[in-house]
Amino acid sequence: MVKRDAGEKRPGTLLRGIRVIGIGIRQEPAIFSVAVLMSALYGAGTAGSGWVLGRVTDRVLAPAFERGGISGRDLTLTGLALAGVAVLTAVGVVGRRVAAGLTSFRLMARYRRLLTRQYLRLPLEWHHRHPAGVLLSNANADVEATWQVFAPLPMAIGVVVMLLVASVAMVLADPVLGAVGLLVLPWVVVLNAVYQRYMSPAVTHAQAERGEVSSVAHESLEAAAVVKSLGREASETERFAVTAARLRHANVRAGRLRAAFDPLMEAIPTLGTLSVLAVGAWRVRGGHADTGDVVQVAYLLSLVAFPLRSMGWVLGEIPRTVVGWERTSAVLAETDAMPYGSVAPAAGGAVAVGLEEVAYAYTDEAGEHYEVLHDVDLTVRPGTTLALVGPTGSGKSTLATLLVRLVDPAKGVVRLDGHDARDLRAGGVAELAALVPQGTFVFNDTVRDNITLGDARYSDDDVWRALGVARADGFVKHLPHGLDTVIGERGADLSGGQRQRLALARALVRRPRLLVLDDATSAIDPRIEAEILAGLGGLSGDDTGDDSGDDSGDDSGHGSGRGSGVTVVVIAYRRATIALADEVAYLENGRIADRGTHAELLTRSAGYRRLVTAYDHDDEDPERPDDLAAGLVAAGLDEEDENDLTEMTRR
Repeated sequence: MVKRDAGEKRPGTLLRGIRVIGIGIRQEPAIFSVAVLMSALYGAGTAGSGWVLGRVTDRVLAPAFERGGISGRDLTLTGLALAGVAVLTAVGVVGRRVAAGLTSFRLMARYRRLLTRQYLRLPLEWHHRHPAGVLLSNANADVEATWQVFAPLPMAIGVVVMLLVASVAMVLADPVLGAVGLLVLPWVVVLNAVYQRYMSPAVTHAQAERGEVSSVAHESLEAAAVVKSLGREASETERFAVTAARLRHANVRAGRLRAAFDPLMEAIPTLGTLSVLAVGAWRVRGGHADTGDVVQVAYLLSLVAFPLRSMGWVLGEIPRTVVGWERTSAVLAETDAMPYGSVAPAAGGAVAVGLEEVAYAYTDEAGEHYEVLHDVDLTVRPGTTLALVGPTGSGKSTLATLLVRLVDPAKGVVRLDGHDARDLRAGGVAELAALVPQGTFVFNDTVRDNITLGDARYSDDDVWRALGVARADGFVKHLPHGLDTVIGERGADLSGGQRQRLALARALVRRPRLLVLDDATSAIDPRIEAEILAGLGGLSGDDTGDDSGDDSGDDSGHGSGRGSGVTVVVIAYRRATIALADEVAYLENGRIADRGTHAELLTRSAGYRRLVTAYDHDDEDPERPDDLAAGLVAAGLDEEDENDLTEMTRR
């Protein structure tokens, strides 16, 4: 977010609000101009009605009372004059409201799109530091707060015409009465200054609490299954209730300030009208003014009361406008970005992968860094399968995100086909590589759109081909509508293995030349997993494979990627998965501790052997829990990891 120096003096809320309004006007000048023009028409018509009413009073009504009657001609002309002013005013009202609404909603849509593009542009590291709920609040509540001011603003600007016309008319009718009526304006300025001083911090606090509520709600919905399965509904409800209560208190405080401001804004012009009537009656009695002049000034002042209220609405919105803009613009001003070069990926063939002295550190919300990878050197030959194995927290998933350039290393180089990944053009890594992460995300959409993600380049034949390699075509054919079946929220209608196979198909339809699987087959039967890895050659990036190769893997399971058009890096825990790889890299404490075949590492690496055989001894002798615990500790695992490994072994 944008930070300011502690000693930097900021302009007042009103001045900052005017600057934000200026930004909005420059972005929607045509529609806003129409809104102001229609508002000016309304203002001129309303002020003109006061002048017409004064003339009608002096020239028609007063003589009619003296004569005891009114002619049909005078009545017709009076009606036409008032009707003409009313029509003019109505056209102005309708035009203003339509144009003002368009201005406001177009600005909201524009900035929601800008924020969405910015979210997509910012690197994953930035998103790690900013909760999703807060980002949703930025794109929704903050954008709305910023540009809601444009709903009353055209009227407030347009009625300046009304104020000018009315002020001139009041002074011309009677200078003394006009001066009395215009005394309301300084009081409006004073009241607004006091209001802005107290309202701005109150709205700032309320907007921050709104983002916190959004964040907690997002977490609760994301973790619905966890909360329900562990019976924590009451505690989660209480956590949300506490956050919602803070938001309620913040909104109530801001509402109280607004509730005190609005009546005062309405009272000032009313008190001004009463003062005009009192002074006017005294002047008429003394023969210094006509009755029509008093009626005209009082009526004009009563008309001005509503525009003054509209100014109050604008002034009341300005603190929210400023706070919303500062929260929104802070995101838009973020400069975190992944630099891209101009190198185009080489066409065809599996990708050669190389890591040279790669290090990576995460940054928490307090700005503290903790390193998870240290000086990693690793090469993967094109067309082979490498298994990354290591205890929890050893850096395997981080290494996976580096390979597909979701993040950049803090030190060192990740090379794809000999090129530094940072030198590839924008989208270049995505042309080469695909990642299937641990967490399988399924959209509430059709099977087809879950696979293609709306990319029209992929035909149904491509989708079925990918589903076939992922061994998902069988269950998809049995769904009610095949590819057109809408999967439930987060794939709740599917099993874990089915969701994983859809996620695999989503990656495979793109025919990656580097496929990174982050424990992405843990819920799949080992036999099916072997078939999937053996069939990857059928979706090579150079399109040299065919469906006949889907089931032609080595019977032993080894070398599933060798000679194919795809390089596979798989993060694995199960021995069945590890045995499918050509080579194994064993990570420990963020470093490559050893590398070789599964058999070689079992022989020479004690840590690797303890990790992958942790449950073998337990199966042989269930009465030896102490030996099992010792093995887990030696492998760098804690008691929580034991549960994870138990589940993985069952699978």
